[in-house]
Amino acid sequence: MELKLARTSISAKPKNIDLETIEDLLKKEGQKFFYFDKDNTHKQFIAFINHFEKKGLSIYHKTVKYGLDDNDFMYEVHIL
Repeated sequence: MELKLARTSISAKPKNIDLETIEDLLKKEGQKFFYFDKDNTHKQFIAFINHFEKKGLSIYHKTVKYGLDDNDFMYEVHIL
């Protein structure tokens, strides 16, 4: 499964990250914050959360708005 990371600027395209890369980062650091793009579907996001909860990890997530438009948001995820 691949998810799109948050854009670094409004005109930039989001970069993709897969579950293996995320798991490798978690093995190295133990916990990590990730910021995901609004283009990820709700179904992908729920599958992502369920994947790590099945592995016994705790996941905290929220929507972060960064502008006045309803489409100016990203998802913040903290995996422990």
